[in-house]
Amino acid sequence: MDSIVAEGRANADDRFETARVTTAINALAEQHSGREDLFRAAMAQLLKAELIAARATAQALLLKDRHGRRCAERLCFVQDEIIRILYAAATKHLYHTPNPSGGERMAVVATGGYGRGLMAPESDIDLLFILPYKQTAWGEQVAEAILYCLWDMGLKVGHATRSVDESIRQARGDMTIRTAILETRYLAGDQPLYNELVERFDKDVVQGTASEFVTAKLAEREERHRRGGQSRYLVEPNVKDGKGGLRDLHTLFWIAKYVYRVSDTDELLERGVFDVQEYRTFRRCADFLWSVRCNLHFLAGRAEERLSFDMQREIAVRLGYTSHPGMRTSSAS
Repeated sequence: MDSIVAEGRANADDRFETARVTTAINALAEQHSGREDLFRAAMAQLLKAELIAARATAQALLLKDRHGRRCAERLCFVQDEIIRILYAAATKHLYHTPNPSGGERMAVVATGGYGRGLMAPESDIDLLFILPYKQTAWGEQVAEAILYCLWDMGLKVGHATRSVDESIRQARGDMTIRTAILETRYLAGDQPLYNELVERFDKDVVQGTASEFVTAKLAEREERHRRGGQSRYLVEPNVKDGKGGLRDLHTLFWIAKYVYRVSDTDELLERGVFDVQEYRTFRRCADFLWSVRCNLHFLAGRAEERLSFDMQREIAVRLGYTSHPGMRTSSAS
């Protein structure tokens, strides 16, 4: 089973040299000691260049192996490492506290789509800064340092700062927040604080509410399909939100994870939700959609989700489809 679960996962060694980048950041901190503004600007510039290079590598590998999920994992790994580097820089060089108080703790967490551990090239980054109690000056400074650097790098970031209590309270009353927390993933900072959120979310929010969650997710799906058109046979499909697209696969996973109370979709194999062949089929379908989506983003240079006519020929080439006698490419006419 382990070989099936590991199938297609990217090798971290080909993606990002964290130690080298960290050394360069530390050198910048020393070079600009006492000049916080210069250090921040130089750090953002360095990390932006590293991200551009990493994305170029990811695109080259995608064109070579045509494995969309692996590309999405590579891109997510790079983003994870950049955020970890930023947290370390903020707490070591900018707002270091030798003897932190009980309130000066923070966990940086990936949520929502980013929390799944998969990213398209132009995807938004969703972050949750978890605090033990109310916001402190230190927590505000650290979160702002991370966010401003990400924004200076040209990235789109959705973010929230909440205590564990506030996160649980909002998750009870807001299904969007509940779904986002369902897919949280620890990135940096105080891991016991993150573990507390996960344990309380399962006990105080998930337990006994499976029926409510399933009903809400199915209603969301129906409304999304109504807005986008009920047919799965569209000549210019939306690979993310269209019927049969990635969002439908995500909805199935959300429901299964919530009902069976597992933290990782791979555990659904162990629970018997999927048999081996079903799991392989599900992964293969998801990989195809990820291949299309990642290529769309790379080709458009933006978060393009619609496989429009003017993109279809180039996407087909990137996916390795070739012409055959008696067949021709489609056109808008």
